[in-house]
Amino acid sequence: MIEFIQVRKKYNNSEVLKGIDLKINKGELVVLIGPSGCGKTTTLKMINRLINKSEGKILIDGKDINETDAINLRRNIGYVIQQTGLFPHMTIKENIGIVASLKKWSEEEIDKKVDEMLELVGLDPVEYKDRYPNELSGGQQQRIGVARAFATNPEVILMDEPFSALDPITRESLQEELYELQQKLKKTIVFVTHDMDEALKLGDRICIMKDGNIVQFDTPEEILKNPEHDFVEEFVGKNRIWNNPEFIKVSDIMIDNPVKANGSRTIVQAIEIMKNHSVDSLLVTDKEKKLVGIVTAKDIRRNIDRKVTLEEIMQQEVVTTDMDSSIIDVLAIMNEKNVGYVPVVDDGNILKGLITKSSLISILSTQFLDTEVEI
Repeated sequence: MIEFIQVRKKYNNSEVLKGIDLKINKGELVVLIGPSGCGKTTTLKMINRLINKSEGKILIDGKDINETDAINLRRNIGYVIQQTGLFPHMTIKENIGIVASLKKWSEEEIDKKVDEMLELVGLDPVEYKDRYPNELSGGQQQRIGVARAFATNPEVILMDEPFSALDPITRESLQEELYELQQKLKKTIVFVTHDMDEALKLGDRICIMKDGNIVQFDTPEEILKNPEHDFVEEFVGKNRIWNNPEFIKVSDIMIDNPVKANGSRTIVQAIEIMKNHSVDSLLVTDKEKKLVGIVTAKDIRRNIDRKVTLEEIMQQEVVTTDMDSSIIDVLAIMNEKNVGYVPVVDDGNILKGLITKSSLISILSTQFLDTEVEI
């Protein structure tokens, strides 16, 4: 959808962008982030030619943006900035409909679209469309800015630190609303921020920049787990993934080789296996390592006959999870089903690991202590 090919930007003897390559997919929300002066805002403003590149190419849908008239280009790209950019002498309706008006939409079409966009950003059209920007709070003004950017249904929307001047509560509310809006409309959004929490919350992918270069461009999960550079690790924060547990997958923390036994084992044999491994339950698998059941110490105590096999007494309905689930998902399962363990299986029900409540607590508490020490 949007592609930068060896793009450079120079001001006199200073090179702000040093030959970046960047490809943003259609319907993707990409966050540009980095310290002041890294080139993130320059990169954003090059997309609608508010800043012109010095070298390289920028393509939208495969077409060089320099081959398009700059005014027409901007009219087809939504743009939201920190200061809202609303015209104070215009009503809310006029502000939202300004680009549609320039595109010669009819009054009826504009009126309908304004009502639709106000409802989309959670504002009552009857109450707000005839008011002026100075009659609105900062959060309401920013909602109008977002509504205006989406109004003519552009495929590309640029957002330059749109929420940074707002109070924390309003900011969080607008982040959530933008996320929900993007889930509905699936626009291609390029979003600049200096706040890593905001980037993690909103971005499908995050582009971390430093000194005019792209240091890492990847999903939030991959950046948190596998920073490719010392700068990324420092910028993101070494323990930030533990503040975002939705990114911690079962595969990251599961017990890789849980204690298991074949269903043909007797209770006597099972007791020995459990004693040797200091566990109070056994996962029962068949010859193909498929999970077929579970036997607990309570199940064994209820059976006097020690020659009985595990497949005769095992519980066959076992609550499981997969390796891509998050620890939040697993904790929800444990609480809902009131269990202290959840086996991990693949699509073929092959046993891959085990999550236990005690191991989960141990991992989380260890990380918390490590974090406290570093602080």
